[in-house]
Amino acid sequence: MGWTGFELAYLAVEPFMMPLHREVRRRLLRLAASTRSARILDVGGRKSHYTVGVPGQVTISDLPRETAVQKALRLGIDQDVIRQTRARRSNVCEIVLDDMTRSGLQNSIFDCVVAVEVLEHVTEDERFVNEVFRVLKPGGTFLMTTPNGDAVKNSNPDHKRHYTREQLGALLRSTFCDVEVEYAVVGGRFRRLGLRPWMARRPLYTAAGMLSNAINSIQSSRHAVKHQASGTRHLLATARKP
Repeated sequence: MGWTGFELAYLAVEPFMMPLHREVRRRLLRLAASTRSARILDVGGRKSHYTVGVPGQVTISDLPRETAVQKALRLGIDQDVIRQTRARRSNVCEIVLDDMTRSGLQNSIFDCVVAVEVLEHVTEDERFVNEVFRVLKPGGTFLMTTPNGDAVKNSNPDHKRHYTREQLGALLRSTFCDVEVEYAVVGGRFRRLGLRPWMARRPLYTAAGMLSNAINSIQSSRHAVKHQASGTRHLLATARKP
């Protein structure tokens, strides 16, 4: 199936995406390239923009958008999100309402599970990680990000916790045997400007945000950043199933 107009437009602005999404995309593309017809599960991905153009079959799994907090923070999915995503995406094969702490998905069916800024919202984090392990094929990879608890104070009403690098590593190693946890994305003025929404009716405002993302990506690409607890905003972890 060919790419949609939305996908082509999204890929055209990839250099100006948020650094965290660009890094997740880079890793997903590398994983997909090593696996023929990769099956990818995006947990809590909503519209799953960082999987745009990734070769393979993407399944999006998320909770229904029901509570006031979910609606205010745009968490979970509803029928409007599902319809829009199906219309815009060519590599999304399935969108399911599913709780990853009690998933109804089958055993050992995905080559990769990705969860971007999800685990901090989950009360039963050990059950979540165990379910991810269960649905991965042998040799499969869990790729995830979460706020950097070594530097970022938890002020989000829906965040259950912010993990330090040591805490996240310990949680993942309780289930997976091959785990890497790195710091990611330098904070500061350019990151803050890059988080602003893109709006067609405010082109200069949008252009400033896009340029800030490009600068922040350069700042965050330095090798030393992955070891830098202070001043980084996220943890990026990779865990592999034997």
